[in-house]
Amino acid sequence: MAYQHTNSKGITYYLRQSEVTLRGGKKQTIYFFTKTENGGKGTPVDLPADRVVNENPRNGFLTLSKKK
Repeated sequence: MAYQHTNSKGITYYLRQSEVTLRGGKKQTIYFFTKTENGGKGTPVDLPADRVVNENPRNGFLTLSKKK
């Protein structure tokens, strides 16, 4: 089961990851939130230990950043 987070507006988002190839050929893992639990791009994933969820107070948009 993927990590899920409900923002201040009451909308539940699910964390997913995908591996992309950058222009230089380097592969990088990206994390993003979706409104649907199943389907769509990426694979469901638990919250990584070195990351923290941030919410934009203006629009409730969720982002993932590294812990400081």
